[in-house]
Amino acid sequence: MKVIDIKDVSWIRDQKPILKNIDWCATKGQHWAVLGLNGSGKTTLLNMVNGYIWPTTGHVSVLNQTFGKTDIRELRKSIGWVSSSLQERMNGRQLTQNIVVSGKFASIGLYEEPTEEDYQDAYTILEKLGCTKLINRHYDTCSSGEKQKVLIARALMAKPKLLILDEPTNGLDFLSREELLASIEQLALQEDAPMIIFVTHHIEEILPVFSHTLLMRQGRVFSQGKREDILNSKTLTEFFEQPVSVEWRRNRAWLTLKD
Repeated sequence: MKVIDIKDVSWIRDQKPILKNIDWCATKGQHWAVLGLNGSGKTTLLNMVNGYIWPTTGHVSVLNQTFGKTDIRELRKSIGWVSSSLQERMNGRQLTQNIVVSGKFASIGLYEEPTEEDYQDAYTILEKLGCTKLINRHYDTCSSGEKQKVLIARALMAKPKLLILDEPTNGLDFLSREELLASIEQLALQEDAPMIIFVTHHIEEILPVFSHTLLMRQGRVFSQGKREDILNSKTLTEFFEQPVSVEWRRNRAWLTLKD
């Protein structure tokens, strides 16, 4: 099953091409990392996958739903989205479990009347993410890394088939980052896990569980394929237009500039 099928897609705004001739196919059973520098078009591409923007030209199909032939609002119910900007929109005085439960209703804040079963689902998800200690905590007492885990749990409440993590480690210190990455890896390894699209501009964050990598540069797909085929010194030297060296440690790629 093709979870994401994008063919020859361009997106033009104010007569300026932002995305150019994008081809990308992601199939069930894969997890993808999307790598690129700031302004490379990563978030724009994922906004299109989510149906927030429409291609100027080309074909987009997500979860076997073809744009132009489906109800985008219904499609979005099957897609979870977590970004650092979402963190700022949450009410800090809310209890963490209420923020998680709100994901079922796709609302910022809890306005519906959740059932006891809803709360049990929230507790189960938090437990799977190693966050039981956060239950009954106010959101604003959580660290940045803990807040991101709560938002991932919130996204999972709707049982999405596709989960987009848009630079979720932004602003985290080294230890918080590694703790969050460990939780994401545990999530991806679960049998019922959705496909995860992990957006980053740090190659060391591309965990072994991300089977494939998409490189974005200047609104184009520079390269895509299996992680180990993409994350090498030759490809990344061409990609960054700087001589770089890739060293593999603990099955993760680490990048340094060559002298």
